[in-house]
Amino acid sequence: MSNPPPRDLLTRTTTALMAGLISYATLAALPAHAASAEAASTPSLPAHTVSAIAASTASLSAHSVSANAASATSAITGRPLSVTDDSGATVTLHAPAQRVISLAPHLTELAFAAGAGDKLVGVVSYSDYPEAAKQIPRIGDNRALDLERIVALKPDLILVWRHANAQQQLDTLRALHIPLYLSAPSKVDEVATTLEKLGTLFGSESVAQQAARDYRGKIAVLRARYALQTPVSVFYQVWDRPLMTLNDAHWISNTVALCGGRNVFGQLAPLVPTVSTEAVVASNPDVIMTSGAGATRSKEALPTLDRWLAWPKLTAVAHGNLFIIDGDLIDRPTPRLADGAAELCKDLEIARQRLR
Repeated sequence: MSNPPPRDLLTRTTTALMAGLISYATLAALPAHAASAEAASTPSLPAHTVSAIAASTASLSAHSVSANAASATSAITGRPLSVTDDSGATVTLHAPAQRVISLAPHLTELAFAAGAGDKLVGVVSYSDYPEAAKQIPRIGDNRALDLERIVALKPDLILVWRHANAQQQLDTLRALHIPLYLSAPSKVDEVATTLEKLGTLFGSESVAQQAARDYRGKIAVLRARYALQTPVSVFYQVWDRPLMTLNDAHWISNTVALCGGRNVFGQLAPLVPTVSTEAVVASNPDVIMTSGAGATRSKEALPTLDRWLAWPKLTAVAHGNLFIIDGDLIDRPTPRLADGAAELCKDLEIARQRLR
């Protein structure tokens, strides 16, 4: 495409992203002109917001002094808490985080899994798991954060989905010297390492480490069972307006590989490439998959696989290998990804049987 995508495309894609029905990385991985269009659509901060944030800096600094006082005990008993986030940056706290804001539903879920759900003071829309997450105050969504409220909540740590939040908003948060942890997992195994890192920052290492062990155990069982199975070729449909898929640098593709599948578009350069119907037909995959609605619902009509029935000679269609995975399990890199992987592996095993 040579022209920016229409505004309604960006709106539809963003709606699906926020619902957790396709990867948050999808929006960031749109072609550069699309990203530019999205950036242009994000309004600049109004003057009263800038003033309010500036006025709040003193209050935030006072809170930081209090936090530093609380860290004195930590300084006596050990070194500052330090981890490397998914952007490669070092995140250092002088005491376990006590007031945390999550800017992505999967990070909200990870915080609970790491034993620190009670430390969350603000989350974004669609932070709906576990049930307790629904009771935490909302501070906007990935396109419209309430920066004044974020400052008023006096967070000592903000969890960020690396590709989902407007750069202007992140720059504003950085200017307030609030520690940011940026998340961008690309492999199934990174869920466990993220749990452990968050456990370090929250001071809930024992809970986080147990959650990581449990997750690793489930993944190890799947890897042992399916890694040596007969490979099947897979087209994973992320979206259908336009037709989008994933390359091998995405955790869903890594899940497909875990289950003995081969992504037919894995070598394409963009993380979330746009492909043509003709390209899919030419690749003739053994399996076509997508994610569907779980408990999280979107106002948008979700993509289906019905379009492929128009090509009855496609191997996937001819053998009935069209599968829809629970979106809450596969689209969020959290401990529930192990359940999504089990579902995906089971579907690929069914496909193998049908191909024989």
